[in-house]
Amino acid sequence: MNHRYEGLLVLNLKGKEDSAQKVIERLEKDFATEGAKVESTQKMDQRHFTYVKGDLDSGYFVNFVFTAEPAALDKIKARFKLDGEVYRQQYARLHAKQKAAA
Repeated sequence: MNHRYEGLLVLNLKGKEDSAQKVIERLEKDFATEGAKVESTQKMDQRHFTYVKGDLDSGYFVNFVFTAEPAALDKIKARFKLDGEVYRQQYARLHAKQKAAA
């Protein structure tokens, strides 16, 4: 059974800020490869971190809303953990989309 999820990804685009759109499109394809269907993508722009850990002081925030099997979510997490352009990732399960009353 497919569930609805929200994924917040922080991208490491240091030195290549112009390629943000290309990276986001590639990530959408990666979601599809793992069996997820992306409903919406919200680009939240470059933001500085409140607490700096390591040499990266800011990241490009992108919010994805998608539907996927629970097993596919585990595959997505593992895939993005190995991706050098994904600095952080966090997922939350959303309620099913409500149909509008007629």
